Amino acid sequence: MSIQTVPTTPFAGQRPGTSGLRKKVTEFQQPGYLENFVEAIFLTLGEGRGRTLVVGGDGRFFNREAIQTILRMAAAHGVARCLVGRGGILSTPAVSCVIRKHGAFGGIVLSASHNPGGPEGDFGIKYNIENGGPAPEKITEAMFANTQALVSYHISDAGPVDLDQLGTTRIEDMVVEIIDPVADYAELMARLFDFNAIRTLFAGGFRMRFDAMHAVSGPYAKAIIEGMLGAPAGTVVNCEPLEDFGGGHPDPNPVNAADLIAHMNGPDAPDFGAASDGDGDRNMIVGRGLAVTPSDSLAIIAANATVAPGYAGGITGIARSMPTSQAADRVAESLGITCFETPTGWKYFGNLMDANLATLCGEESYGTGSHHIREKDGLWAVLFWLNLLAARGKSVNEIVREHWARFGRNYYSRHDYEAVDASAADGMMAALRARLPALAGQPLGSFRVSLADDFVYTDPVDGSVATRQGIRIIMADGSRIVFRLSGTGTEGATIRLYLERYEADPAHHELDTQQALSELIAIADSVAELRQRTGRESPTVIT
Repeated sequence: MSIQTVPTTPFAGQRPGTSGLRKKVTEFQQPGYLENFVEAIFLTLGEGRGRTLVVGGDGRFFNREAIQTILRMAAAHGVARCLVGRGGILSTPAVSCVIRKHGAFGGIVLSASHNPGGPEGDFGIKYNIENGGPAPEKITEAMFANTQALVSYHISDAGPVDLDQLGTTRIEDMVVEIIDPVADYAELMARLFDFNAIRTLFAGGFRMRFDAMHAVSGPYAKAIIEGMLGAPAGTVVNCEPLEDFGGGHPDPNPVNAADLIAHMNGPDAPDFGAASDGDGDRNMIVGRGLAVTPSDSLAIIAANATVAPGYAGGITGIARSMPTSQAADRVAESLGITCFETPTGWKYFGNLMDANLATLCGEESYGTGSHHIREKDGLWAVLFWLNLLAARGKSVNEIVREHWARFGRNYYSRHDYEAVDASAADGMMAALRARLPALAGQPLGSFRVSLADDFVYTDPVDGSVATRQGIRIIMADGSRIVFRLSGTGTEGATIRLYLERYEADPAHHELDTQQALSELIAIADSVAELRQRTGRESPTVIT
């Protein structure tokens, strides 16, 4: 074995987004493309001597090949020890857990999250820092700068490592340890939740369906829900991670998890339904005939946090992304704690949790989590709900409706316009920004605008400022219209439109969501000239 210095030239477009670098698999397969980005990571972080690195991914196509390259490059940069999930598998929450437990200086996560996989699908890579969370912008921008100045990369010429056999081996001076991908994470979950109460729930005939969507959460759910908690075999379905996710779209929402929704709407529906996504950090919670919105799920978890042993002492604060509904704000007010409003992207929650300002965090894009790690955590949310159901002895539907009766209902929806021409999307946002100063105080339909701005966030811990984080049109009654461009797609632009209206009266809590938001939908289209500028008559996906 020896370390090679390989000449290279920069590739355009290697700036990481809020969730790392995501591109089509074919782009990552270009000679030197992955190597350049990994070299930029090590150049940014400095040499790895005496340090431990965690590596794993969601099992999508190109995952194994990428891990072999990363291991040989880590050895070339002097990393002392590399922890790798067996089979190359580590969910994103598990990576965060392993980093924190083993004192690693960080981890490389190979995933494009909820994006489709396979040879024609998407691939992604991101770096998580020593607290287990996604690298902040100052680090990702330094990585990008390094990608643009590369003239060579360093890599060992060692042969491939057997990723399927637990144990240790060496590349150069680096120890490679293949670990059980589930063990550390399962141990942490057992400390947070009342597993005895959940076992009793299942022993009493409680029925559940967990759809792993042929993604990474399958082995975790199988081991914990069926293995440790005693749910009947077959409770976890689509549990084998596949490189193309079985041809599906591993995004746990009512559209892409239609099979789960059909089961939960059927005449013999189980008591509880749940799904997770490609890399295991998202979740969908479903009752009989009721898909719980992620915003409501965060608020309900916050309102009931003390039922779980890991949160028995209460919570210090809640954090939500700006586009997420204000349901959690009402819970925070009742508890006398702060609800922080941040930009979209889990990295913004890390400082708040590290400073003990927030215990629970959530995003409307089916992401919920807590300070137990520094990533959103799909299975954690499902286990919390199981703990809640066991403690309360009520159904999902009863718990949701009791929450609405106490706090009011935030009717909420997200409309996605995917693969829109990028110039058309940018033009729409620019024109809307230009209109903002004139909107404040103006009537729009039966509403009156109280605030129209482009969200700016000042981090209360380090004072850093994030600008242009989404256009907000906030009405006098608290209703909201939010526009932002997503950074998670790999084709064209994705316009996300968020709509929210609060209803306090329980007599009006059973409306169809789109009907309840119909006037706001029409106003959003008109004020942004959405159809006219994009040529789209309707959203690609409504959640």
